[in-house]
Amino acid sequence: MFGNDKGKAARTGGLETLIGPRVVIRGDVAFSGGLYIEGRVHGSVTADDEGQAVVTISDGGLVEGEVRAPCVIVNGELRGDVYATERIELTANARVQGNIYYKVVEMAAGAMITGRLIHGEEPQRQLPKPEVLKQVKDAAA
Repeated sequence: MFGNDKGKAARTGGLETLIGPRVVIRGDVAFSGGLYIEGRVHGSVTADDEGQAVVTISDGGLVEGEVRAPCVIVNGELRGDVYATERIELTANARVQGNIYYKVVEMAAGAMITGRLIHGEEPQRQLPKPEVLKQVKDAAA
């Protein structure tokens, strides 16, 4: 019923809420503890407690919206940005269309991402202006 990734969800935060395979939610979901999604969520998924919250998207699960949680496990499809303050696991069946903001990432062979991986502890950097690049190049010559 819970698929192969149930053990990881239970170890990390415990399973408290299940969105079954025939359930479709249109709207935002706020949760604490463990959330396991086998159905479809059309809206954002946000952890209320920033401590041990885990959201798992199962093999047949789909989320269309932003996901924010300390730990995110993706084994299904996610269309939206992900903000994993602690870690994100992408299994071989994971399909993500959006940017992934993470602290630690675990990615299996076969996982697909259409977007960017952005490490959460690094400050965002800007490319230098063309004039600065020219000055650096001239100084090196």
